[in-house]
Amino acid sequence: MRWSQYFIPTLREDPTDAEVVSHRLLLRAGLIRQLGAGIYSYLPLAQRSILKISDIIREEMNAIGGQEFYLPAIHPAELWQESGRWSGMGDNMFRLKDRKGGDYCLGMTHEEVFADIARKHLNSYRQLPQVWYQIQTKFRDEPRPKSGLLRVRQFTMKDAYTFDIDYAGLDISFEEQRRAYCRIYDRCGLEYVIVEADSGSMGGTASNEFMVYTDAGEDMVASCPKCGYAANTEKARSRMNGIDDGSTDQAVEKFPTPGVRTIEDLVTFPGGAAADRQIKTLVYVSVGEKGDETKSTPVLALLRGDHPLNEVKLSNALAKLINKDGWRQTAVRPAHPEEIFDILGAHAGSLGAAGVTNLTVIADEALRGRRNMTTGANEDDHHLRGVSIERDIEVKEWVDIRTVAEGEGCPKCDGLLRVAKALEVGHIFKLGTKYSDSMGARVLTAEGKEVPIVMGSYGIGVERILAASIELHNDEAGIIFPITIAPFQVIVTPLNMKDADLKSTADRIYDELTRAGVEALYDDRDERAGVKLNDADLVGIPFQMRIGQKKLKEGKVEFYTRATRQSEDVAADAAMELALQRIQQATRKLNYAE
Repeated sequence: MRWSQYFIPTLREDPTDAEVVSHRLLLRAGLIRQLGAGIYSYLPLAQRSILKISDIIREEMNAIGGQEFYLPAIHPAELWQESGRWSGMGDNMFRLKDRKGGDYCLGMTHEEVFADIARKHLNSYRQLPQVWYQIQTKFRDEPRPKSGLLRVRQFTMKDAYTFDIDYAGLDISFEEQRRAYCRIYDRCGLEYVIVEADSGSMGGTASNEFMVYTDAGEDMVASCPKCGYAANTEKARSRMNGIDDGSTDQAVEKFPTPGVRTIEDLVTFPGGAAADRQIKTLVYVSVGEKGDETKSTPVLALLRGDHPLNEVKLSNALAKLINKDGWRQTAVRPAHPEEIFDILGAHAGSLGAAGVTNLTVIADEALRGRRNMTTGANEDDHHLRGVSIERDIEVKEWVDIRTVAEGEGCPKCDGLLRVAKALEVGHIFKLGTKYSDSMGARVLTAEGKEVPIVMGSYGIGVERILAASIELHNDEAGIIFPITIAPFQVIVTPLNMKDADLKSTADRIYDELTRAGVEALYDDRDERAGVKLNDADLVGIPFQMRIGQKKLKEGKVEFYTRATRQSEDVAADAAMELALQRIQQATRKLNYAE
């Protein structure tokens, strides 16, 4: 492919609205252009990389028995209503009506559609297991699209689904998918960590996220370098050091705290308390539904004063309490100020759970056994000291509802946790029978018993692999593509197209590379050498064949490796063979990563 005939609209300056490295370089290198908020056009270089990523995914899915589908992007509302996710997805789902007034949505994912096919055509254990997948466009009405391809409203996903007769089969399928994911990311040149994760709106019994540590990430991941433990902060736990509260319980004493509204205010207030000796009381509302009925249940969430609440952990804990007798939790939200006063008779800043008997109280495990603590008195501008948790507060459930912090103890060993930003590039779920139960996907066992199909769901963000690769592999000059997903493998750059000798040598090397099956880009533009070399670095092609007048007089050309920024002189007649050797070495290193 000749640069002069290829569409590569590179930019000399950084775009002012680009917030992260990958967004900046995708725009500058001419890979993408924005059409609207969170909506991007993929230009030829990006499309070549995306197709390569898709091919790697396809190869690994096929290797574990995957069968490729291609399903509709527009879904009738009835399917999502059957699973209960029509309302559960909220405003994130694009919804529309057809000309007859029928309700439809643009698919965010395809559990419902695959389950619909399964219930119509799978009826016996003899047909299981099945592994189905697709590489499809998905849609999400993202409220704050930003960061280029990292938070968008239209994206490409590989979503796979497994169907098994029982949970033992699901465990095998899940592990096969997990290993395939590792091979995919290894082949794409990503450094990743596998973490325990919350299943969210997908549901199910367990899930793992594949995360790439980067400042562009929007999730926080806790990991232990010593033993390898890793979890999203929505699931992560830590080992806490004990605090000496004294050997005896003090009497509860109410005292005035005028103007105290926060934990920090009470720390500095005369006669107050350190943050780790305070009980933070938060009022939340769990919203549930049962058929056409709805109910709102206020709850108190208690944490140590210096510990932040993790709302996902709280929501999961409350769901276990409310999801019974036909009730299903649909939302959890902070109580409104007027609700708080009606519930406890005081405003935020003076709240506590001591003596409260008419509300569900959820307490974080870090508070278990604590005594002589300070908390709100449920009277404005007053607090209580000498509060002992198990004596003075009726705790309904002890659960982990706090967010772990950097440097806390690992829950699996004596190491310390690292907590840092990370980007999700894939997520795998053990769905169990969530969708087969609600949608009636059932098969007969060998004994003739009808049972729900046990499902798994496995997603990969294709563009996220591209963006994550750029986040990991770049320098001040531009992108450094891994060989397996680079749009081209080699760029041939004659430094002066007006020099007949340089041009004829470049023509010959380019023709040899092309005939040998190398994906080569020929920069045949009549531009200054500096412009061409800068552009070659910017777009990140792994290897460059630089053809200049000085070296060519010696019968040599310059072979440049983008990742190491090292050059070596090679005889012009041997340039093609060296390129083939280096491409094979780089490809083998990623394709056969240990």
